[in-house]
Amino acid sequence: LCAQGKAVSLMPTVTLHIGAQGKLEGLSERDRKGYAKFRRRLDELGDGSITFAWKEPRSGPYHRRFFSIFNALFERQEQFHLEEHLLTWLKVGADYADLVPGPKGKPVAIARSINWETIDQAEFEQIASDIWNFLRSTYASRFLWPHLDDDVASGMVESIMASYGE
Repeated sequence: LCAQGKAVSLMPTVTLHIGAQGKLEGLSERDRKGYAKFRRRLDELGDGSITFAWKEPRSGPYHRRFFSIFNALFERQEQFHLEEHLLTWLKVGADYADLVPGPKGKPVAIARSINWETIDQAEFEQIASDIWNFLRSTYASRFLWPHLDDDVASGMVESIMASYGE
């Protein structure tokens, strides 16, 4: 942790883009030097190995679309009075949660964060897909609209999703 209490990565971080010549290059001078160092390490690797991680930046339009669909769902469903509770339920239903022991030892699902800084675009797209798949389940539609028969409740989900091309 740094003096401000934030986590500090011990791994070098380099931002890359496709340059004017159509080749991958560092975005800033610092990034260019870091990428050159990485390329040298690859060239010198021989029979060794190297591990690296990458993060795809989140897409603002995709994020806004997800929450537009979510808000439309919240406005039409009949079970939740707080958006946070609906989102938590959807994440748990999509299996984006950790099981931890509850106060009496029985497992309790704790939804993970979908915070902008926590996960990258590829992860968020998969989570969104899993949430929409759960939402389309008979279990979810029966719970959100308990007084409707299955076909009508399913139609509620599909009408929301179709209005966003999902």
